[in-house]
Amino acid sequence: MSSQPEFPPHAGFIRAVSISCNKVRVGANVVINEDGVKRLLTSPAFTTAFTRLRTAHGYKLPLVFPSTLAELNLLATLSILNFGSGYRVPLHAATGRGAFDSIRALVFALYISATGAGEGDYLSAQGMRSVGAHIIADLMGLADKIHVERAHESIPGLAVGELGGPLWELVQLVTRTLNDTGAALVQGGYPDLGSFLLEALREGERAQAHGGTAEGGADIMCDVALERLVRFLPAFRDMAVVGGEPVYCFKKALLTLHAVALRFSTTDARVPVPRTAALPVFVDNVLPSLLVHLDVIDLSAARFGLAGVFGDAGSAARVEALLAAAATRDSEEKEERRAVPKEGPVLGEEQAYVLRAAAVDACEAIVQAAHELGKGMGTDGAWLCDMTLPELDAWLWAVAKDRPDYRKLERFVLRDTTYF
Repeated sequence: MSSQPEFPPHAGFIRAVSISCNKVRVGANVVINEDGVKRLLTSPAFTTAFTRLRTAHGYKLPLVFPSTLAELNLLATLSILNFGSGYRVPLHAATGRGAFDSIRALVFALYISATGAGEGDYLSAQGMRSVGAHIIADLMGLADKIHVERAHESIPGLAVGELGGPLWELVQLVTRTLNDTGAALVQGGYPDLGSFLLEALREGERAQAHGGTAEGGADIMCDVALERLVRFLPAFRDMAVVGGEPVYCFKKALLTLHAVALRFSTTDARVPVPRTAALPVFVDNVLPSLLVHLDVIDLSAARFGLAGVFGDAGSAARVEALLAAAATRDSEEKEERRAVPKEGPVLGEEQAYVLRAAAVDACEAIVQAAHELGKGMGTDGAWLCDMTLPELDAWLWAVAKDRPDYRKLERFVLRDTTYF
């Protein structure tokens, strides 16, 4: 595993994401296909679905909360656990659900099973710190899926069951993340994750009120809150050194801030709402994989062993089919959703960071191109002129689930990470 770099400078966390991702992409010789960008923006696949999916980040919580703080706590817990993409295929095979749906179901189960303050409430700081792997496995519906068989050492023909396999790895990652987060919260004197998130937002609000500025014109409230999240909680430190250069993605922390903005911008709840329209995308394995398949990211000459890892992705015939309007096949939809997806290329950490950095940079190029295209279309181009990076992120993430042909596309796999 590559080492982690130093934190970005104060008031420079958001800017560091864009700058570092561009530098790593260029250094890895990953190309943004300008013709592919234009094809995407004018394609029926994009123009017919963007408006419908541009806010679909999956964070709507169909629960009744006793307080705003309780809702913030659940939202923050969903964010801190928003990973597991490398276990998508075994999760589908075991439960019929993918990574995000499995994590969301777990968070709902944690909320419903809460019995009050203290260690019985796994959404409290104390409960997070002490929860065990077998409890998490049970709440995830994986208790009977976390054993593997091996031959007995001394009795021929006898198989012995023991804990192991990819789903046990995922359960351990989730448990460790909760334990480490709970320990940090307890040490910091916070009763739960929501209380810490609220304090981070208020700290950003104070910086904004005092006229603070962030590098590159980034929103100071977002930047200060982001820094607070990343510095305090290990599960938010989504950064690495790649080819001697630092790269910062901060996917889960950035998405946390945007989820707060989406949820509380239209309410009178006393939650400071950050301005997130200019945040970088919340990059996981879906965005770069999809952009390769749509011929926006070109890996043909890429370094780090990435050339050709997606096979014939980006070929003219495949791209043409993917950019067409979605076919309506309702009778097949349910059956196709139940199908176990095909595993994508298994990558190392450096390779994954290169692809994620390329997606961050490519999305900025797409939005810039959309604004230019929209200017030449008069009133018909207003939606392009108004497009934001979080909206583009939502479309890419949601359309990958929305279309049966997109769901079949291979996504790269990185296991043993808690960042996406």
